[in-house]
Amino acid sequence: MLWPRLARGVVSGGRSARAAADEAVAEALAERLRAAGRLRRGRSLAIRVVDAGSCNGCELEIRMLAGVVYDLERYGLTFVASPRHADVLLVTGPVTRNLAEALAATHAATPQPAWVVAIGDCAADGGVFKGSGAVLGGVAEALPVDLLIPGCPPPPERILAGLLALLEAEAG
Repeated sequence: MLWPRLARGVVSGGRSARAAADEAVAEALAERLRAAGRLRRGRSLAIRVVDAGSCNGCELEIRMLAGVVYDLERYGLTFVASPRHADVLLVTGPVTRNLAEALAATHAATPQPAWVVAIGDCAADGGVFKGSGAVLGGVAEALPVDLLIPGCPPPPERILAGLLALLEAEAG
């Protein structure tokens, strides 16, 4: 019963109209991001992802941005391994007591001016972990936040739109 469904996907190419629409939206958003990033910074935008204690749901969505559908590298947006090279810190998860110091050190190592973007409901206010003794709260409890992208987890399109809104707000 499963095989006929799988075979239809292979024979038809496996691409649905929704997948093509997602790619078109991603392409348009990423192109606007590249233009806005170059206008604002004069070069490509370097992004550092910081996990402050999340369940990794948001990281999965962020990593999709580097995959074949969104492929941000072709638009000049890169993920970097060191905060010393970053323009944007994407922070996910509630800030746990164990990682608060590391998050502050990461922010201090980032050249200024840098933006802090809180990704997901947990980064907003602690999410489902709110009130736990191990959690300080949202990212705003530890760092000044420039942009909050809500969702549990937010889809890649929302993350792209949020980054674009941040760049356009700073440029305008």
